[in-house]
Amino acid sequence: MCSKFSVSTTPCNYGANGARFLHSKSSVARTRAKWIKAHKCSSSAAIPRLLIKEFIPHTDLRVHEIVERQSQANNLAKQDACRRVEMNPTLLEEAYKRCRNICSENARTYYLASLLMTEQRQKAIWAIYGERLISFTWGTRIDEMVDGPNAVYMGKSFLDRWEERLEDIFDGRPYDILDAALTDTVSNFCLDIKSFKEMIEGMRMDTWKSRYKNFQELYLYCYYVAGTTGIITVPVMGIAAESSISAKSIYNAAIHFGIANQLTNILRDVGEDALRGRIYLPQDELEQFGLSDEDIFARKVTDNWRDFMKDQITRTRFYYNLAEQGISHLDKASHWPLWSSLLLYQNILDAIESNDYDNLTKRAHVGKIKKLLILSHAYKKAQSVPGSIFH
Repeated sequence: MCSKFSVSTTPCNYGANGARFLHSKSSVARTRAKWIKAHKCSSSAAIPRLLIKEFIPHTDLRVHEIVERQSQANNLAKQDACRRVEMNPTLLEEAYKRCRNICSENARTYYLASLLMTEQRQKAIWAIYGERLISFTWGTRIDEMVDGPNAVYMGKSFLDRWEERLEDIFDGRPYDILDAALTDTVSNFCLDIKSFKEMIEGMRMDTWKSRYKNFQELYLYCYYVAGTTGIITVPVMGIAAESSISAKSIYNAAIHFGIANQLTNILRDVGEDALRGRIYLPQDELEQFGLSDEDIFARKVTDNWRDFMKDQITRTRFYYNLAEQGISHLDKASHWPLWSSLLLYQNILDAIESNDYDNLTKRAHVGKIKKLLILSHAYKKAQSVPGSIFH
């Protein structure tokens, strides 16, 4: 996103055919490779402007409007800025308990990170957070309907109904007990409805779209289903009072966090998605490496596939690096859980590499012992205050 809400300091410039983000024999690829090598040696390695322009599509999603509304509501903290909803405490406790159970069963990595948060933030994350395949709470229910065996019968009308329920949630009228948890969270943190609606828009894409011709299209999908979650959770994590950068820059980093997580999900689940007839990979980039849908359905790992995956992983790590820059500007109590979540998810990419890039027949995962080591490393990262690339 090289709009006025981008980390890029110069405008993006793409050709008439749209963005093409991987040119394996070009100077861009060589610059990218050099940056990745440098980044492995230093977490504070500067990101070349060339990479920022190449990896982030020129897409104006008007995110600045959401940032302004959420920031204003949380800064004012007045009744007219954020409607307070009173609900039965026993009912709410049960609602959050159910959200927690769904989270622990379907999103173990995020659940583990959430256990490091304060109690209020834990509950909010359990109520909000959703990922496409391992999501929970209300986002999970939408996703199961879209990708489940009855998807053909659900379609647009069902998601339209979900959007109506979302309006009810923001009006303080929860439909069921899980909606009650989200209603309370929306009230407590003055969240904006637009990102939730965009999340549903991502679910709608899954009802009619199973291919992405380029990264521009894939980025938009990732933004809808995961980047929006980053926007939603910034007020929950809290911006540090001593932060020296703009709120927009912090939200930008949060979006990149969501994009990186979704790209990681996609790379981890290539084989599983293919069994359902879905390929969440840029078609033009597959072609550049001499690959096609048939190669994915054949589930055979070739040298071309390994080279293709190396570039996909490189781009995903680029987004994680952008996300890292925003963590230190959030509330101190959020640093450890966020670093834990980021490093745990990053290690899925390492696992794909350890599997010799076989994500067609194998599912990369991080073992329990490795997770404990990562939590310790994340704690140390949380105590440091790295520099920022934002201006």
